[in-house]
Amino acid sequence: MIRFLTAGESHGPCLTVIIEGFPSGLEIDMETINRDLARRQRGYGRNKRMQIEQDRAENLGGIINGHSIGAPIVMRIENLDWVNWQERWAKGDLEPLVVPRPGHADYAGMVKYGFDDVRPVLERASARETAARVVAGTLAKHLLTQFNINIGSYVTEIGGVAAPIQNMPMQDRFTFAEQSEVRCPDDKASSQMIAAIDKVREEGDTLGGIFEVIATGVLVGLGSYVQWDRRLDARLAMAVMSIPAIKGVEIGTAFENTRLTGTQVQDDLYPNSDGINGIKRLTNRAGGIEGGMTNGENVIVRAAMKPIPTTIKPHQSVNMRTGASTQYRYQRSDFCAVPSAAIVGEAMVAWVLAEALVEKLGGDSLKEMKRT
Repeated sequence: MIRFLTAGESHGPCLTVIIEGFPSGLEIDMETINRDLARRQRGYGRNKRMQIEQDRAENLGGIINGHSIGAPIVMRIENLDWVNWQERWAKGDLEPLVVPRPGHADYAGMVKYGFDDVRPVLERASARETAARVVAGTLAKHLLTQFNINIGSYVTEIGGVAAPIQNMPMQDRFTFAEQSEVRCPDDKASSQMIAAIDKVREEGDTLGGIFEVIATGVLVGLGSYVQWDRRLDARLAMAVMSIPAIKGVEIGTAFENTRLTGTQVQDDLYPNSDGINGIKRLTNRAGGIEGGMTNGENVIVRAAMKPIPTTIKPHQSVNMRTGASTQYRYQRSDFCAVPSAAIVGEAMVAWVLAEALVEKLGGDSLKEMKRT
């Protein structure tokens, strides 16, 4: 069993992630982790915070001479913006925020934890925490690649602009996405998405969209049908839905499938000596998962991200101290974070697949897993 926990606040000294149960003997490339952290920070429509932070992971334990040792792995990401907040925190020089922002954790968090100030809520509920998840997810990718499983992502839609990539080869989608400011593989759609983001920026508004995460080379039989909480599609949906502002997750072409008949939807099996276990498929509408288990096809996870609810345009709220109707105070925010969310999506999908791989193969070391 592997698991991870994150800690830290948006404007605190650092973010921390602890990864437990990771097998020993795995070579860890810190620069690969830092590259994924940089990918998360990029993306057209991000806010000025990304110009302050230059995220880099620092190992504090569990890795010796560049290899995992089976002990808990501890990573730290320094918050460079902390220097701008440290003295203000110490002096108590931060005016309490008493007007919750609609669409955020503010109101529910204040009530749940008994706060009369929104700051403790937004500090931890902030999407800044996802940087720590990217570290855990990239470590998971290290393990998956040892078994020829690879993860990629791309954006298919922003603000109603959809990319026509249905016939584009999978590797091209990954390659072209890395060359796009909005992580969209299609040049024309990328330009239209950028224009749409520019428009809402001028209007003081925000945009959401859709991204896809694809896992290739996945072996048959990860996950299980024997209990509800072991079904892999359910675990993937939970992991991706946990990313801030993600409000919908589908596996394969799930929503499109609802408009088809049963005979149109199924991915028929054909004999093929070169295929997976002697079979092949011509379609993958199930997204690589049947009965809660991987079936050897690419695992396809699609996520819908709502527009960031913090907008320059004011929204109606309530002063929690006085009970009076008012408008919330604008806080620094992204205009569009879909490209960045796709990288976090990669991390979460990678983690769930790595978790399922360890369950399937067992072993305290990479050598033992490969032997199995």
